Amino acid sequence: MAEADMDGLPKYNSSVDLSFGVTVEESTALPKEKTVGPGHKSGFVAVIGKPNVGKSTLINDYVGAKIAIVSDKPQTTRRVIRGILTRSDAQVIFVDTPGIHKPAHKLGRVMVESATRVLGEVDVVVFIVDGSRMPTKDDLQIGQLLNDKCHVPVLLALNKMDLLKPIDIQAVTEAFWAIVKHEDWMRISATRKDNLDKLLDLILVRLPEGPELFPPDQVTDQPLQVIASELVREQVLQETRQEIPHSIAVAIDEWEDRRPDLTHISATIYVERDSQKAIVIGARGAMLKKIGQAARAEIEDWVGHQVYLELWVKVWSRWREQEESLHELGYGPQ
Repeated sequence: MAEADMDGLPKYNSSVDLSFGVTVEESTALPKEKTVGPGHKSGFVAVIGKPNVGKSTLINDYVGAKIAIVSDKPQTTRRVIRGILTRSDAQVIFVDTPGIHKPAHKLGRVMVESATRVLGEVDVVVFIVDGSRMPTKDDLQIGQLLNDKCHVPVLLALNKMDLLKPIDIQAVTEAFWAIVKHEDWMRISATRKDNLDKLLDLILVRLPEGPELFPPDQVTDQPLQVIASELVREQVLQETRQEIPHSIAVAIDEWEDRRPDLTHISATIYVERDSQKAIVIGARGAMLKKIGQAARAEIEDWVGHQVYLELWVKVWSRWREQEESLHELGYGPQ
């Protein structure tokens, strides 16, 4: 049930028993090389593209776990996230990047800078585009960036093939071919998983031989606390109006394993205006309760046991424009 704190902010507590997940130790482990047989491939693959083209969906598909949140809101991904696919012949570390766009605030600039910086740290780049329509100005900008700055193989992934009209196939395909220098390309559907195996084959051919860099049962380099904060933010994105998504941030204030089968988490949802705070809370705390229920279930999938989730909503005016606030919230170089 919803309660109120000293500032009149509701909080929501609940728990349900589910099972699955990785431990904090697994998700925060440092890379460690493991000796494997000859011919084993390992390397880093950056997934680059404009906002909302399916980067996170693609990586989640490959990794087999939800390591990056997904929504239909642009610029959902704000930080560089690494997802790890381990198989007998290879370990592929996919690097999910914020969508490259024209930034309107300091947070946006930090996001674009972090995505661009990745280009010098990987072995292969997958440039994923909305292949159901002609290239946009953002696609052209990213294509030029790759042509100028990228010195590793680029693979062009034309996503959303299921939405491409047959009459437009040739024109759309050739238009994307023309905007970026690429070694190969593949038409895919990340949501339906069409041709993902073929795209992965194109990636593996271009990876160097090498040992495993992460434990084979690790699927991401993100701490569970970061994953939990993102899962809360995902539910806010799903449930609130269009004006809210870019203005929210979530911070984990407390994480305590009170029993082997129970974790207590306290988190704050930050917004920039009182009107946004009212929307997130909802009438009699109904919206916050809905967000809390859904987020708690997702977090329990990761930790593998009951979670007691306590949510607060507070106003942090213009946090997206303040370097100190961005640092405190974990946005920046990684």
